[in-house]
Amino acid sequence: MHNFPQDYPHPEKSPHRMQKHGDVRQDDYFWLRERENAKVVDYLKKENDYTTRVMAPVKDLQERIFQELKSRVKEDESSVPVRYAGYYYYGRYEKGQQYPLYARKKSSLESKEEILLNVPELAKAHKFYQTTGPMMSPNQNIMAFAQDTVGRRFFDIQFKDLSTGQLLPDKIKSVSSNLVWANDNETVFFTEQHPETLRTDKIYRYNLKTHKKELIYFEKDETFSVSVYKSLSEKFIYIGSYSTLTTEVQYLPADKPFDKFKVISQRERGHEYAVTDGMDRFYIVTNKNAKNFKLITTDLKHTESRYWKDLIPHRPDTYLQDVAVFKNHLVLDERKNGLTQIQITDREGKNSFYIPFADQSFLAGVGDNREYDSELLRFEYESMRLPPSIYDINMITHKQELKKTHEVPNFNPELYKTERIFITARDGTSVPVSMIMRKDFQADGKAPLLIYGYGSYGANMDPWFSSDVFSLVDRGFVYAKAHIRGGSEMGRDWYDQGRTLHKKNTFYDFIDCTEALVKKKFADPKRLYAMGGSAGGLLIGAVMNIRPELYNGVVAQVPFVDVITTMLDETIPLTTGEYDEWGNPNEKIYYDYIRTYSPYDNVVDARYPNVLVTTGLHDSQVQYWEPAKWVPKLREHNKSKSVILLKTDLESGHGGASGRFDQLKESATEYAFILMVDGFR
Repeated sequence: MHNFPQDYPHPEKSPHRMQKHGDVRQDDYFWLRERENAKVVDYLKKENDYTTRVMAPVKDLQERIFQELKSRVKEDESSVPVRYAGYYYYGRYEKGQQYPLYARKKSSLESKEEILLNVPELAKAHKFYQTTGPMMSPNQNIMAFAQDTVGRRFFDIQFKDLSTGQLLPDKIKSVSSNLVWANDNETVFFTEQHPETLRTDKIYRYNLKTHKKELIYFEKDETFSVSVYKSLSEKFIYIGSYSTLTTEVQYLPADKPFDKFKVISQRERGHEYAVTDGMDRFYIVTNKNAKNFKLITTDLKHTESRYWKDLIPHRPDTYLQDVAVFKNHLVLDERKNGLTQIQITDREGKNSFYIPFADQSFLAGVGDNREYDSELLRFEYESMRLPPSIYDINMITHKQELKKTHEVPNFNPELYKTERIFITARDGTSVPVSMIMRKDFQADGKAPLLIYGYGSYGANMDPWFSSDVFSLVDRGFVYAKAHIRGGSEMGRDWYDQGRTLHKKNTFYDFIDCTEALVKKKFADPKRLYAMGGSAGGLLIGAVMNIRPELYNGVVAQVPFVDVITTMLDETIPLTTGEYDEWGNPNEKIYYDYIRTYSPYDNVVDARYPNVLVTTGLHDSQVQYWEPAKWVPKLREHNKSKSVILLKTDLESGHGGASGRFDQLKESATEYAFILMVDGFR
């Protein structure tokens, strides 16, 4: 073990007692949540300095990795143009630019380019910059766009008249980026989030002629958030109210923006559904008596669930995620045996076929489709070895056309191989793991392993392509993604088995996957590394407490580690909506269970691994103070000579840096850290 400098910062202790259900917890670093306190920022800067000092020996390596990562980015990358209402829309990067240009061409790709948004120019004055890109009015003459210059996901919306090139005087400030146009080309609907809790709870209607902003819907239930969207047919505008386990959808004809929204089916706890239409009827993906969801239809006059008719019935082995409705076809996004698949049928659910895919481990999904009356479906396909490819398939002839493969310079897929295995977890459950390694890899138990996981909110960590990981794979690493419970990779049940009172399955699965890979000789037991972000950071924190000596090093990105304190604090963004995920600690049964795994509350005297923790001062999802408190507490209890580092981005939010090259710098730091502690093991 290398002797790292241990002269890390010592933030002052100020004991803060918290009592609930007769249990007393003491938090010495509670004061770090005072964002405006100069001492807090001073402490974060000292931690950054310490991290820089510890990583000084690998400064050149870090720069080399950054250059490698950058060399695999096509500098003048462009998206595949999407046809919509007589125009082709696309984004493209120019060499050396961190941000894209958004543009369009009229009627053919040979036409003159019209630049809609020059993002490099707009971003110039800001350290952080994010935009939605163009959101076009139905007649394609007025462009709305939203921008965030802080990183807390509050956007300002502006409008530009493309016939004159002039910005309109209207400006909608501090709202979400979710906006939909009505068919009159002058009315928009948008959502606004609560300034403290960040819950999107209000929907407004705004008219560009009258400049009037009206609140048309307020979501009273604190566990629900709202969004607004329009169907592909453009016949209806919908408001969706969502909580973890329950949905309610309202609709309004897009031609009549001043009508009243009507509810499709009243909310009922545990009933989730999603609605779109095919002009003459609604198509609804629902879990009513269908755990893995089914597709039903109902006519426009009778939307309550008693009128619903099954179109694609429930299948216990297939999880129906979504449907796209075209004039003559339905396209279903599904998962079976942990893999994605795309089924195409006619509008009656007949004459069905699946798009065929070759790899054993891959990710496929419906792409950017904006025209309702089309025989072509755009879909995307990728694997850990193959960069994303965009195809158009003719839904009648089944003929496929490759439109573009994402270009990755200095990369040859033939040098690598992927494997997908199932491991048996401690309770007998089979858990899939996807891996990529060099083609000449031998399972001799000598390779270093980086294993990545998430396992929350039903979100899937699919085997997608990431050009970054090759900087480790080329150095002999096996990179693995564990598809642990808490995601939905294996269907809805997979999610239910990894939340609330079953949450620990997520952590045990991750540990069991790691140990199985060692047993199968994919990895050297002394060279194990783990990584996760946000709720995946909670995973890393919990796993470290359960098995402190399993990994040589871990990276926890923007980790959610102080579960009880955060879930009891209703002023913190996005808390109350999370009770169905973690359980509500105001109830003793959930409090007691979370108390047994919450990373911050379960730090014990142990030989902890080398740790790199990253966070953003403006993070709106996981507040910076969680990682900032966790690091000194870990150090206090650490009985090994490992190094524990905290790196705070003082400019950005939950997603990290906003420019494409700045994001690579973050990855370069993480990989250099892993290689550093691997070299010094």
